[in-house]
Amino acid sequence: MKGHDPQKISVFWFRRDLRLADNHGLAVALESGRPVIPLFIFDDHILSLLEKRDARVEFIRLRLEKLHAELRGYGSGLHVFRGKPEDVWKQLFKTWKIESVFCNEDYEPQAIARDLGIAALAKANGAEFHSFKDQVVFAKNEVTKDSGDPYRVFTPYSRRWKAELRPEQLAPHGSSEAFGQLSKSGGTGVPSLAELGFEATGLQFSDMTLSKTKLREYADRRNLLAEAGTSRFGLHLRFGTVSARRLTAVAREFSETFLNELIWREFFQQILFHFPKTVSEPFDARYAGIRWRESDGDFERWCAGRTGFPVVDAGMRELQQTGFMHNRARMITASFLCKHLLIDWRRGERHFAKLLLDFDLSANVGNWQWVAGCGCDAAPYFRVFNPALQAKKFDPEGNYVRHWVPEFGTKDYPEPMVDHEMARRRALLAYQAGLKGGGK
Repeated sequence: MKGHDPQKISVFWFRRDLRLADNHGLAVALESGRPVIPLFIFDDHILSLLEKRDARVEFIRLRLEKLHAELRGYGSGLHVFRGKPEDVWKQLFKTWKIESVFCNEDYEPQAIARDLGIAALAKANGAEFHSFKDQVVFAKNEVTKDSGDPYRVFTPYSRRWKAELRPEQLAPHGSSEAFGQLSKSGGTGVPSLAELGFEATGLQFSDMTLSKTKLREYADRRNLLAEAGTSRFGLHLRFGTVSARRLTAVAREFSETFLNELIWREFFQQILFHFPKTVSEPFDARYAGIRWRESDGDFERWCAGRTGFPVVDAGMRELQQTGFMHNRARMITASFLCKHLLIDWRRGERHFAKLLLDFDLSANVGNWQWVAGCGCDAAPYFRVFNPALQAKKFDPEGNYVRHWVPEFGTKDYPEPMVDHEMARRRALLAYQAGLKGGGK
């Protein structure tokens, strides 16, 4: 942090927006009239919660290296620090003559609290704090009922979302000419995985290519477990290596079904923003009274993909080995945990949070509560996926199962850990009893 020009500067703080092109907050920062220093902070608290072979840290680091190289091409560079964000910013305000801090909004409860703290710190140091909408097309209260209340059901939300959309809202922000405003500072460079306390995983990360042909076939192929019919863009949306505006514009043109999936993502984000308690509590309070089974053994068998239900085990092993799980398999495995094993959805949500490369809090919580029947616009509690029928419908040739469960059909594969009909009846009784208690 030594040797900087004594003139006042602006700082752009990268978080969930690891790209230069069409980056709203960065574009505004570059128009501030001050040299802009690009910054990233590895939050020590977040790092402390992760396994040492967490591939997401590896992905972030690789992306930061790419950003640093791109910035060097403009005579600048990325400044990377590690610590508690508040402590890092306290030191920066002492060292740099910061006039303004720019960043893009984050709608998770902890992130909102963090940003409020940094905004107060900036004000105390005579600097301004500016945040901008970037990771979604519509945020906060931009798509609401006529009363101003947030939507709780997806279909009317999506209708209103589409009705409110204008071409200019998808227009990219900034231009390459503006990068001349970047501070000629060279940056600190990016620490190695070892310096961060992590190890390489060897996992492969999906690229950012999505062909028009794939989009046109998305509606027909996205549920087929053995095919590469999903977009695999979750990882890039999560860390902002792709613009949500650009992806939405492409989806509008080529696939209504894919567009709806992007709207689901924004629906869950606004649900979490308006109802932050849903991180740990059911959206529908009536379901708070369900008596879940406390079976560590059953939970571990589910995690390991040793349930004796081939399609469930295939999904869990795909997750364990790749950090990804096919979207249809996510529904099947989640339903199995909540309904067949009657284990609390929160345990499953935390397991997915630990392993999914594309983990996004709002979508993870929203989808788990949807499957468990306790969320907004949820599947009814009496809907219990039959794993055998799901496999027959979405893996008719058995290719997905054979790939991930090669021992299926041999003596090495376990018997089903529960009987489907028994488990279904048990789940219905437990849910009915919980609802009868009124969630008390």
